[in-house]
Amino acid sequence: MDDTHPYMIGCTIGSVKTLPYPAVLAKFGYALSDSTRAQVLLTLRERSAYPSDLAELAGVSKQSLSNHLACLRGCGLVVAVPEGRRVRYELADRKLGKALTALLDVVAVSDPECCCTTKENHTDGKACC
Repeated sequence: MDDTHPYMIGCTIGSVKTLPYPAVLAKFGYALSDSTRAQVLLTLRERSAYPSDLAELAGVSKQSLSNHLACLRGCGLVVAVPEGRRVRYELADRKLGKALTALLDVVAVSDPECCCTTKENHTDGKACC
């Protein structure tokens, strides 16, 4: 695919280059592929929160949550807002909350015999859900 293809459109804002649309969707999909990260995003869709509160809501250790937050920051989905000695997290863009809501409104119909719900049980050559 060459750089002129419509799905390769990107722009430069200051010194930051935006990603092509497929890369943006891949990052979003990766973030949602883990139930803890999905829970964090759903919580932040409703309100900003502190890491300790997010860890408790997700039922994970603070260290584990820290790793998930680093992933979400790296994907550009959340931002850390310093508040004195504490850090509060929120979605990087309000539109992300609307996108999550829209995804939740989609009714997905999948084959109950789906072969690829995890990497471990994915079978090459079979249709994937």
